[in-house]
Amino acid sequence: MVCAATYSSLWWIYWTLIIGYAITVCVIIGVVLLENRNPLKSLAWITVLLLFPIGGIILYIFFGRSIKNTHMISRRNKRKLLQSEGADYREPSVSDMPPEHRQQIQLARSLTGARFYDGNDVTIFNDGRSKFTALERDIRNARRYIHIQYYIIEDDETGRRIRQLLIERAKAGVSVRVIYDHIGSIHVRRKFFRSMEEAGIEVYPFFKVAFPPFATRINWRNHRKLCVIDGEIGYIGGMNIADRYITGGKFGKWRDTHLRITGPAIAALQFSFAVDWNFMGQPLITETVESKASDSPDSAGMQMLVSGPTSEWSNIAFLLLKAIGNAKKRVFIQTPYFLPTESLLRALQAAALARLDVRIMIPRHSDSVILTYASYSYINECLRSGIKIYLYNAGMLHGKTVMIDDDFSSVGSANIDFRSFEHNFEANMFIYSHSVNAKLTRQFLADIDESDRIKASEWRHRPLLQKIKESILRLLSPIL
Repeated sequence: MVCAATYSSLWWIYWTLIIGYAITVCVIIGVVLLENRNPLKSLAWITVLLLFPIGGIILYIFFGRSIKNTHMISRRNKRKLLQSEGADYREPSVSDMPPEHRQQIQLARSLTGARFYDGNDVTIFNDGRSKFTALERDIRNARRYIHIQYYIIEDDETGRRIRQLLIERAKAGVSVRVIYDHIGSIHVRRKFFRSMEEAGIEVYPFFKVAFPPFATRINWRNHRKLCVIDGEIGYIGGMNIADRYITGGKFGKWRDTHLRITGPAIAALQFSFAVDWNFMGQPLITETVESKASDSPDSAGMQMLVSGPTSEWSNIAFLLLKAIGNAKKRVFIQTPYFLPTESLLRALQAAALARLDVRIMIPRHSDSVILTYASYSYINECLRSGIKIYLYNAGMLHGKTVMIDDDFSSVGSANIDFRSFEHNFEANMFIYSHSVNAKLTRQFLADIDESDRIKASEWRHRPLLQKIKESILRLLSPIL
């Protein structure tokens, strides 16, 4: 009798757990559907929940939440930041620009209120050594303030060298503020940043991962990589602070793209940093931007666009979609991961089918095996439409650049993937300049010499196991 009673009790517990779990899964699926997300993304989450019983629920709790339409800064503080640029700010006329460029500039304004700045001088870095040489020189010469924001700040030779320079400037009376992403730098020991704090540097992790808010923050990462020095010099691009951006690490070579900017567009970098700083609960930054417009014939018009999980729209994806649709001759893209949204993929295919020169370059081997296979799953569709795909062989290709026709370019932190467009806080500089476009295009063509172009006939005969891996990871690509 005792055994029968025990068995009956266990039977009821078992079925209660099964029913409870089934109800939980159904409720979560209902929430996913009611949020009216992108159908592909909703399908990906439903697939995960059904295929991975307990793990699916855990993944959704950590990675499936939404903070869309959350205000990062109050309207009052936003007005104060805009006023700090000076009451004499006048947006340059764009009446002499092609209509497609005017449309793109207006789109960026509508999405975020982004201002357009003319008269900017740009230096392009295609390797970490030259970029960090320039950055370290500018830090040494700082006199008023230094604002640095990176997804990753490593405790290695490069990271320690930058840290020491920041400490020296702080001790000299320069105001130094640092934002790093807590997930991106989670393996860095706390004492690395504490040494900066002890020297008077203000250092804060973005969306610090700690219980109980752990589950609501781990999926949202501040992927921006920018710096503002004295309101006169700015940096933006794809490089973090780490040795591998100089030495190449296990890849031997690390190909990346970063910009050094002087001119009025520094105000956009400062505004982005100040918003993130205020979002973390810190006082509003009041330092002014004093960079003047250049009269150089090669100076560039610029508009910086930020995006993130709090944005109402997928800002950077929208602008790229518009720019690709406006293309008349060519579209060149470099990205470490290629997991495009459905609309972006269709835009690229439409451009190629219209006989535009569409080329996409990705690394043959990236720092993420999962994302490499997921990226490969899109290659066949691209090839069928006439898109040229190149696999970069010389090392890790980490640059995030887009060149369209002769005078539009994009350089920043956003990859061509779902994570950058949906989950990460990103920043891209959109550049209207024949000179900048020409320099970026020359580098792209030079990189082709170190790449293999994929032929459709050969790609169809790749190993079956690779095709299976690609297909499975393709299903999960909207949430990777």
